[in-house]
Parts: sequence; C-alpha cells; structure tokens
Amino acid sequence: MRFKSLAFAVFLVIALSGLASGAPLDCTHLMAWTEAGVPESKLIASAKVQSIAFSLSSETDKNLTSAGASRELLLQLHRLSPVGTGVCPGGLSRTASLLHEKKYDDAADVVNQMISKDPANGSLQFLLGYIEQQRGDWDAAFDHYTDSKRLEPGFAEVHNRLALTFYEADDGDNAIGEARTALSMDFDDAGAYRMLGLGHYANHQYPAAINAFQESLNRDPQNADVYYEMAVAVRDQGSVQDAITFLRKAVVLKPQHWQAHSTLGALLGEQGRYADAITELNLARSLAPHDPTVQENLAGVYYRKGDYNLAIGEYNKLFQDRPDWRRGHDSLARAYMAKNEYSQAASQLKLAVEQNPSNAGEHRALGQLLLLSDQLKEAERELRIAVELDPNSASSHYYLGTALLDLRQMPNALKEFQEAVRLEPSADHHFALAACLMSLGRDSEALAEMDIATRLDPDKQLYNARKEELRRLMKSSSISEKR
Repeated sequence: MRFKSLAFAVFLVIALSGLASGAPLDCTHLMAWTEAGVPESKLIASAKVQSIAFSLSSETDKNLTSAGASRELLLQLHRLSPVGTGVCPGGLSRTASLLHEKKYDDAADVVNQMISKDPANGSLQFLLGYIEQQRGDWDAAFDHYTDSKRLEPGFAEVHNRLALTFYEADDGDNAIGEARTALSMDFDDAGAYRMLGLGHYANHQYPAAINAFQESLNRDPQNADVYYEMAVAVRDQGSVQDAITFLRKAVVLKPQHWQAHSTLGALLGEQGRYADAITELNLARSLAPHDPTVQENLAGVYYRKGDYNLAIGEYNKLFQDRPDWRRGHDSLARAYMAKNEYSQAASQLKLAVEQNPSNAGEHRALGQLLLLSDQLKEAERELRIAVELDPNSASSHYYLGTALLDLRQMPNALKEFQEAVRLEPSADHHFALAACLMSLGRDSEALAEMDIATRLDPDKQLYNARKEELRRLMKSSSISEKR
C-alpha cells in the first residue's frame, strides 16, 4: 500500500470536516452517506464545519428521514444557516426504500442513473460501493469505494470502507494501511480503530487486534459489532471465558445480532452448557433462518451432547439446503461413527475429502474408517496420502503401519511404526512396533519395545499380558533349541 504524506494542517481540516475541499454539503452527499451507513456523528461534524448548501423545509426533512436521518441529525441541521438553496434528490429517496426492501439491483440502477448525470460525485460512488457490499460483491464494492476516494480523497470514511473490503479479501496489510490513513485524518475515529483491529485479526496478530478493538470501544462503547469482533479475537487467542463475556455484551446491546448468538451458543456447547447453548443457537436461527453456520453450530452442540440423531438431522438438513457447503461432512461422519453406521460415515468422509483434498486429517480419518471396515487397500491409499500431506503426523504413520501390517507388508509396516515412535514415543506406538517386530521374528527387539510400552502405561493389562506371553514363547523356544 502506498501512502500520500499530507501536512498536519491539512489533516486537521480533514479531521474536522470529512471533506478536503471544505465545500458546503449538498443534500445528495448527506442522503447518500446516510443511506450508506456513515455514522451520524461524522455527518454532523462535517455539516457544522462546512455548512449546508440547501434550504431546510418539511420536504427536505421528509427526504432526509427517508434516507435514515435521525431526529438529532435533523435538529443539528436546522441550527445551521444554509449557504445555498439546493434540494434533495428524489432518486435517493427511492433508493432508500429499495435498500430497505433489499432490492439491491433496483437500487443500484437508480444510483447509476444519477452517476451518469453527476459523474464527479464521490458520494454516489460511495453509496454504490455500499450497495455492492450488501450484495456480497466485495470486488465491485472495492472498485466503487476506490472511485469515491479518487473523486473525494479527503473523506475519511471511504478509507474505512476500503479497509473492510481488504479484510474481506483476507488482505490484512492493506486493511491496516487504509485504517491508518483514516486515523491520520481523524485521530479519534472509532470506526478506523475497528478496521485496524480487523486488519490485525486477518494477520493473526491477536494482541494488536484486541488493543485496536479496545481503542474503538473506548470511543464508541455501545458498538455491539466491535464487542463481537473482540470476542472472536480473544477466543482465537484461547480466552474462551473472556469471549463469552464479550458476546453477552454484544447481544445485550444488539439483541438481533445473530452472529453473536450463534458464536455464543457454540462456545457454551464446548463448555458442556448444552441447554444454554441450544437456546442461543435457536435464537440465532430465528434471526437468520437460512444461515448455514448457525445450523452447523447447532448440529455440533447436539453431537457434543450425545444426541447423535438430532445432530445427523441438522447436518442432513444443512447439506440438503446448501449442497455446496464445504464444512461439516467430517462432523456428520463422526456422528454416524458414534452410532456404528460405518457405511454412511465413509460416504460423508469421502465428500469431505473431495471438497478439501489437501486436508491430511480428513484423509487420515477416512483411512481409519476404512480400516474398521476391513477395506485394507483403500485404507492404505488414503493413509499414504495423509502421510504425504503431513509427514510429521505420528498418528498417520501409525495407522498406515496398521494397514500395511494387516496386508502382510511387514518391512513397510515396520518403517511406518518406527517413524510413529520417532515422532511420538507413546505406549501405543511402541506396542504396535513390538507387534510388527514379532511378526518379523525379531523377538528380542519386540520384547524391548514392550518393556517401554509397559513403563509408559503400567496400568494397561494388555501390554503386560502380551509381554509375559512373549517371554514364555522366547523361553520355550530357547529350551527347544537346547534339546
């Protein structure tokens, strides 16, 4: 990201006005920015510094109200002396209604018609960027926000929106750059600190993200979205209880925040607080009935609770509604495995592998399941892929060794068990190596491995029993040889 250096005096003017030009604000700008969700505190500050270029009347009040202006904003505008007689554009009143009805294509058509008549108006490009953002087309949103910045580079809020588009593209560095540019224009911008936090979060810089979110909350302590984002950051840092605390603040401030309810439900489920978790997730589903993450979280809680039939039902409904959904097939497989329904489990794991072929864990899980089903060659194939994708996984080497042992490929099995022991010298791995050595007739080496296994897990009766059995066999063999 390249940054332009500006003199401090220019920054000060921008911080106060929001527009570098300092020109009086016309009604188009106020309506477009209001519809695009610019905080009213910024609009009021800009209007006070720059004044307004239109007369206040019942008609302008009606148009501004249709755009989403609050009574406080109207009151502040009425206290100003207009320096012009401009009017509010009727097209933007129509756009506000279309946005409320989520008719984004029609709203975009109206704004594009206005842009064709006023191509240098950055606020219209900003509004069009917001519309594309609502449609989920972040590339198009980026293009329009970039055009808005080019036309009106002193509008600090456009840098926050560009930071958000970079965050959505998982480009933390550029998100941080745009957020810092916004902060250089307004050192007290809560939204810019929020975007800075998102940029650091995208880069997995959790302490920096949390600090930035806290700076945002210091300036805007009623922002439920920032509490939610803070919760996600501290959760990923490992502070689950702190995450729950922040999520509870988020839903108190904004009861309709379904993402916070859904995440809270998932975390409560991880803590075994199943009744509370299911309550939160059902509330999230009532607020966002078609969002797949809510259903996935609910299915996960049912699985943890041991309600496998309910978990399977939720997962199957999820995949029926969203056949393109790329998560959860492995979890559904585990639910089927818990019921010993291996055929259905294998089908789900195969889908998981098809959707995410580079995931070593899913290949390993499928290989384990195929082992249970005595499909040894298929198991070997999946486990070899798991080892290739993650050669440092001791369990992948262990299960591949098990498949090869059952296939009577003793030398190859031995190599895999030795690698498993090297990577993770657990009792199970030493015992498996001992079994392989016994099959190769290397009883003394096998006994040494069994000694290690019993030392590591002295309470496991199987290890001690097999060790004593091997000693008796070795003793019997020695006596026979002497005779």
